[in-house]
Amino acid sequence: MLSLLLSFITSTLATLLIIRFKHLHEKITNDHFFNEPQKIHSIAVPRIGGLSIAIGILAALLGSLSDGGAKVVALSSLALCAIPAFAAGFTEDATKNVGVRTRLFFTAISAALASYFLRAQVSGLDIPAIDSLFAYPLFGLAFTCFAVAGLANAYNLIDGINGLASMVALISLCAIAYVSIKIGDTLIASLAFVMIGAIGGFFIWNYPMGLIFLGDGGSYLIGYWIGMISILLISRHAEISPWFALLVNGYPICETLFTIYRRKIHQGKKVGHPDSIHFHTLLFHRVLSPKYRLNKSDVRLAFIANARTSPYLWILSSIAVIPAMIFWNSTNILQIFTLIFVCIYIYLYKKIVTFKTPKWLM
Repeated sequence: MLSLLLSFITSTLATLLIIRFKHLHEKITNDHFFNEPQKIHSIAVPRIGGLSIAIGILAALLGSLSDGGAKVVALSSLALCAIPAFAAGFTEDATKNVGVRTRLFFTAISAALASYFLRAQVSGLDIPAIDSLFAYPLFGLAFTCFAVAGLANAYNLIDGINGLASMVALISLCAIAYVSIKIGDTLIASLAFVMIGAIGGFFIWNYPMGLIFLGDGGSYLIGYWIGMISILLISRHAEISPWFALLVNGYPICETLFTIYRRKIHQGKKVGHPDSIHFHTLLFHRVLSPKYRLNKSDVRLAFIANARTSPYLWILSSIAVIPAMIFWNSTNILQIFTLIFVCIYIYLYKKIVTFKTPKWLM
């Protein structure tokens, strides 16, 4: 709990300082691109919230040095290995000139380093036809790097509405911490609490006012951290189904896979080509904006619609996370709930995109 408090207080103060002195760095750190299809904000805001999260993690690490033991080793290893992923994302936030492939490459490096130093690697998916491949260590390492880099990019994809990516991360981290405590693994729980505190300090400034954005550095750092502790948890405890790690991150993973399908197969575009039809942007434009009769010139109503979009998706994310938290040791049940969640996601997306939004959503 001390680590949680240290990371929360430090992150809160760091975020406050970034906002308070934004006039000193706004030419570099502000998000000025309003006309890109995935953007829905209309005021320049700092997009380096990831920096305050990193500072919060550093504070928790420094505060735990006197304790020694496995916790410090794990926290320092996870934090140091995160540097390539965070640096690539933060460089993009500052220069707007780092491509998706480059960011994914450096995140995969972070995952490979963490996999080596923490001995955390996916060893199977409880799917007989695929699990035989995990007998080859290089396949397991490659899959681990792919999964972590993919999850980091997934959090970047859903980072488009105030409070969305950060609260989705908090929900998943709470579930991981709960299962860790339930099976007596206080080390994984402490790693989860450190990130919970760091994100919490950022969240109170990001939602609902949107005074600062997470940025690529923040989203990649969060995705890497959650991905690695999810894998570390199932690596340390064979009784935990690998489908727990999948379902506890169900919403961002589903959003990513569906985006790849939509862009590459359905639209015939490049996977990295931005668009305005992510689930959260559809909710904003077709559910909340009509409700408030939004027009682009009304900043106040745009703020209301933005702030009220995220809770819809917090609930959607919880539909996946809660079953994962309850049935963490049962692969068959988790597979059923994964299928249910995917069906719910596709059903709602199809209804909204075809202008047939269910009345209860309105």
